Amino acid sequence: MLKKLFKFILLAGIFLGVVLGIFIAAVFYGGFGHLHSTDELQEFKNQTASLVLSEEGQLIGKFYAKNRTNIKYEQLPIHLVNALISTEDARYFEHEGVDSRSLMRVLFKTIISNKKSSGGGSTINQQLAKNMYGRKNYGPLTMLVNKTKEAFLAYRLESIYSKEEILTLYLNTVPFGENVLGIEAASRRFFNKSISKIKIEEAAVLVGMLKANTYYNPRLYPKNAVQRRNVVLSQMKKYKYLPPKTTDSLQKLPLKLDYANLESEGPANYFLVQVKNEVKNILKSINATNNTEYDLEHDGLTIKTTLNYSLQQQALNTFKNHLGLMQKKLNTQYQNKEHSKVLNNLVWKELERSNLANKANDKKNRELFGWTGSYIDSISLRDSISHSLTLLHAGLLALDPITGAIKTWVGGIDFRTQPYDQIFAQRQIASTFKPILYAAALEQGVMPCTYLDNDPLILTDFDNWQPKNYDLSTGGNYSMAAALAKSMNIPTVNLFLQVPFVKLDSLWKKMGFSQELVNNPSVALGTANASIYELAVAYSAFSNGGYRIKPQSIISITSADGTTIYRNNLVKPKEENRVINSNTSYLMTAMLKKAINEGTGSSIRNKFNITIPIAGKTGTSQDFADAWFAAYTPKLVIVTRVGASLPTIKFDNGVNGAGSTLALPLVAKTIEPVQNRFIGNFAKLPNEYIDALDCPDFTEDSGIEKFFEGIFKKDKTTLEKAQRKAERKAKRKKRQINRQKKNQNES
Repeated sequence: MLKKLFKFILLAGIFLGVVLGIFIAAVFYGGFGHLHSTDELQEFKNQTASLVLSEEGQLIGKFYAKNRTNIKYEQLPIHLVNALISTEDARYFEHEGVDSRSLMRVLFKTIISNKKSSGGGSTINQQLAKNMYGRKNYGPLTMLVNKTKEAFLAYRLESIYSKEEILTLYLNTVPFGENVLGIEAASRRFFNKSISKIKIEEAAVLVGMLKANTYYNPRLYPKNAVQRRNVVLSQMKKYKYLPPKTTDSLQKLPLKLDYANLESEGPANYFLVQVKNEVKNILKSINATNNTEYDLEHDGLTIKTTLNYSLQQQALNTFKNHLGLMQKKLNTQYQNKEHSKVLNNLVWKELERSNLANKANDKKNRELFGWTGSYIDSISLRDSISHSLTLLHAGLLALDPITGAIKTWVGGIDFRTQPYDQIFAQRQIASTFKPILYAAALEQGVMPCTYLDNDPLILTDFDNWQPKNYDLSTGGNYSMAAALAKSMNIPTVNLFLQVPFVKLDSLWKKMGFSQELVNNPSVALGTANASIYELAVAYSAFSNGGYRIKPQSIISITSADGTTIYRNNLVKPKEENRVINSNTSYLMTAMLKKAINEGTGSSIRNKFNITIPIAGKTGTSQDFADAWFAAYTPKLVIVTRVGASLPTIKFDNGVNGAGSTLALPLVAKTIEPVQNRFIGNFAKLPNEYIDALDCPDFTEDSGIEKFFEGIFKKDKTTLEKAQRKAERKAKRKKRQINRQKKNQNES
């Protein structure tokens, strides 16, 4: 009987051995799919996210198919390596890819004894093999086939890589959930720092996540994460990597995260869209020229941008504080009876347009957005739409006027839910248009001391339209420089009537504006549509001597091996890019400095303490629908606009809704702390142009100022009249100056 039993066991053992041998051979020779060779393992390309840096080197974003950032072994702190080995593979430096002792433990404790707490038998090598190529479904044999494949690959990895290289490759491939792959990406996500700077307790949190990256996610399940962290610390103590006292103190520490999800909460997500488009075009050209295959989302490129991180952060903080305050004021305004009625009508129109009127009162938890942050509230659909309609939207763009380098780009309130970039929104540009008109006049030979009539004006050819000044004042004459500084409407319309429209339209197009300019006097007051982007490009010509620039976002692109494959020298524009002559730009700057020092932009000096040389112009569109401010120094052009999505939602007064109160503070508070970085001197005016600005702002003389013969095309009679009036005005001005000199001498 015993002989028969022994024989049966022997035959069964032989049979199982043969079956197992056939199975192993089948796996080895590809019977269950391709088994990667040592050559393939050696050539394994780990897809890596491309990093986007500010000009200071601060990480501001990533581009990837898989969010992974590869690192070198030298960057790994020793306590991270110790935490990993003590927790995942204690005999790592002893085995040759597969730990037979662990396998036997799993076989007897898990399979035979049915103890699920015995732990896994996979070494770091085997886990790496799984990370590299994933697992496939083989039905009932799935686990057995995959584990066998991973064992073969684990041995092969040992033959071509060192232990340090395997550890590095593993840590670069391991998943951490949230679409995060690799230890470096995880460290930046949960602790906002490179893995090289990670603390012991932080390393333990990350290593702990390897067991179950969702269950032990420190953001989602902090209690679970702490418990697992302490297990990792205990393992480090067990294997003599930590002394007991240190372990005890670390286990008592609270969990401290510095969560940084650049994809949804990054400082420059709107800007990254611009960067991505520009980089793709650059890579396309490089690949075509050099027969390369650089890929933005896979090849781990490092993209250094022109963005100034500190200025960007200052702008974001300014938006949060200033617009947070102004939003409260707008909300309060729409709580009164008159304005709430207007808002309710708009809400119902939106509900009816969307066929949702029957669900207007349906309440549920909704995410609401504001400049001070988002929050969840249980409100009705109607109230949700009301909240959305009254939101202030804003954008701000800052450029280097010489090179076009983008320094700051704030495109909106929340990129994740509202990706439309306000930098490109086309809205009425109000009085920020006036410098374009005045520049066109200067290009025609008109000088800043030309006087413009301020008498009431009725334009019979344009439906009896009557332009009015903001303060409703009339009478006398303003110098062109003073009219611009004080943003006078009637004198500006009179100037428009004298400048050939074809010349104005030509300059408008050369400066880069895309919308058609309508030949109507109302255009003089800014009824034309344009974007923040276009206005920043146009105002750059005033700062840089008359050239149109092209905004640029890239300084350099470096490959994963450290080779610079692209470098932007950021040079000044060529003569072919000239849009106005240099004298025009100098005079415009002098006039717009006057607008800052004496005119509508004066609060930037007396309220916000901006002391550097600066020029600029405010703008307030009809009925306060949009507020604008465009300013520039010799080193920076900065433009902003604020307004709700619908022009009908707006402040009802200039105290809150004017460009000087709603938009100007965004620029002032952004540059105030860092203004000395952008200090510089504007080009010195030639003496003849200094004299051209030396005149009184206002005269009591009546009648519209005419221009000299040859400046504008008019009939002979009109020109003769204009000449005579000009001569009379010149004599009056001379007498006035003589009287002033006499009075000064007598005093």
